Amino acid sequence: MSERGTSGIAEAIHAHWRTILMVVVALLGAGVLAALINTLGDSTRQRDRAQQLQSRSYEVMILTRTLSGTMAKAEATLGRFVISGDQSIGRQYSAEWARAGQQIDRLDTITTDSRIQQGRVDALRKAYQARGDQLSLIALSTRYKKNDQALARYYEARDGASLQQLESLLEGFIATERALLRERSSAAQATIASSNRAAKVFAGFGIAIVLGAIVLGWLTVRAQTQRAVADADADAERQRAVDLEAAVAAATAELHDEAREREAAEAKLRQMQKLEAVGQLTGGIAHDFNNMLAVVLGGIELAKRRHAEGSSEVARHLDSAAEGANRASALTRRLLAFARSEPLLPVSVEARELIAGMSDLLDRTLGDTIRVRVRDTGAAWHIWVDRHGLENALLNLAVNARDAMDGRGTLTITTGAATLDEDQVGRCAAGDYATIAVRDTGCGMADDVLERVFEPFFTTKPVGRGTGLGLSQIFGFVQQSGGEIGIESSPGKGCIVTIYLPRHITVGVTGTIAASLRAEPTRTAAEGYDILVVEDDPRVLAATVDVLRELGHRPIACGDPLLAAAIAADAPVIDLILSDVLMPGKTGPELVAELSAALPGVGVVFVTGFAGDAAEHDEFGGHPVLRKPFTIAALGAAIDAAMVARDANAPSRTRAA
Repeated sequence: MSERGTSGIAEAIHAHWRTILMVVVALLGAGVLAALINTLGDSTRQRDRAQQLQSRSYEVMILTRTLSGTMAKAEATLGRFVISGDQSIGRQYSAEWARAGQQIDRLDTITTDSRIQQGRVDALRKAYQARGDQLSLIALSTRYKKNDQALARYYEARDGASLQQLESLLEGFIATERALLRERSSAAQATIASSNRAAKVFAGFGIAIVLGAIVLGWLTVRAQTQRAVADADADAERQRAVDLEAAVAAATAELHDEAREREAAEAKLRQMQKLEAVGQLTGGIAHDFNNMLAVVLGGIELAKRRHAEGSSEVARHLDSAAEGANRASALTRRLLAFARSEPLLPVSVEARELIAGMSDLLDRTLGDTIRVRVRDTGAAWHIWVDRHGLENALLNLAVNARDAMDGRGTLTITTGAATLDEDQVGRCAAGDYATIAVRDTGCGMADDVLERVFEPFFTTKPVGRGTGLGLSQIFGFVQQSGGEIGIESSPGKGCIVTIYLPRHITVGVTGTIAASLRAEPTRTAAEGYDILVVEDDPRVLAATVDVLRELGHRPIACGDPLLAAAIAADAPVIDLILSDVLMPGKTGPELVAELSAALPGVGVVFVTGFAGDAAEHDEFGGHPVLRKPFTIAALGAAIDAAMVARDANAPSRTRAA
């Protein structure tokens, strides 16, 4: 056989194998593409199913919180109806209670896929009916003017078995759905992870196929240059390679689309988690404020009725209303402290001295069955902190410890000192820290509870025994004071909560400052002061003017900060300016800065319910700041402090020309 014939046979064999390899690569590409489409479709369906179940769990949890708030609001309205006898309030109660029934029907509809929750819905409906019958009897007695009988039944119903059963069922709903939510979240994450792995595997196959196509294309091109007679076959091979590359490109585009859909699903999941937190927060606030407002309104209405009857119980009912208002004010301060919005009034404090001063308060709060031990291992270090805020934080920790010990045990408060490295505890900076550790011998906490202890309105206590704001308020206060908080606990071994606050180096008080602290005003409070009162809220302005007259002063009312300069110019003398901080048109510090030229040395007291960032920028100029709501005694003390400072620093009060 000739050399040319042998070469032709070899070329034919090479072409045959190239054809076989091209077919194999094409089949692999088609198989990979089909598997990719099938896998991605199945993954998408599973993910959508998991997200639907997650959404349903969130809806059940939010609806359960809403139902609890609706029933609490209805019972508070019934209390107002029993006290006032107002039929319109009775109709409000009926509407609120009926709305709770509609929410139970909605709960029944959205839990049809859970046999456990369906059984709990039936039990909830029976408990709701039993509670409704009990409350209806109270409303009926009130409607027929049997107020004493209705009031007795209302107080008896507060501890009724049906109420406890309702609370237990609602907590069961939330616990079951939270467990289902964890399972469904895990399933959703597993589906996403599986989709990612499949995408990576198929992307690898796609890259391999592309490389194979490139190699085969190169071989085909080289064969075409060697053998012109195979041009037609080479063109076909190149066309198949182009088609394969297009298929791989399409698969790659689908992978990018899947990645974008996965990111959108994760964002939706995070939004759902935020909605759950918001629902829990608003439900807790509404429940607590409804209870406090019921006490305030009930006390005021009872005082009105007893006053009309000439009874001597008016003062007792007014005291009850004032107590409810003070509790609402304390709750507001806790919320502001958690949000880091309420300004602190720090002073130099020694921890062991502060705790020693709280001994009587701790003994009265915890009772005789709790043994309180105080230990000092520090070096008498001072800290720069709001004294009232620190006392409130320690009292909250002591109450939590008492509940964890079920009223019997030992509470140990240890003061100490520590030198910490950067980020050794939380995000604290390196330096010296005074420590206060509160240790109890209670039941302790599991890891899943420890992860959530600082969340607002999270509590392991039964319904009605806690708001869940204690530890979150402490966390916000410590962070606002530049410190950190650590917690150690395990089931059955008690709990240790340690507060780290930066050390404050005290300096001696200069003679000028000491003299100003000892100075007495040249004009006594008994003679009264001429006080310019600037407040944009007419109700607050009227109440403040009445209180100042009660204290023996001579108030000059100003309801618009833009008119304050003209009013001050017409006044013969002004001893002190009492100004709100946030007002339309001009803030309190801006107003005082404007009037200081015309009224040199005038005393100043700022009044605010929300100081915001102003306190952080020293815009108050060292003047006393009185927080709303305030008592008559607090207002009098703030005025006296401002006048002492004024007379010590600027004894001359001649009006500027």
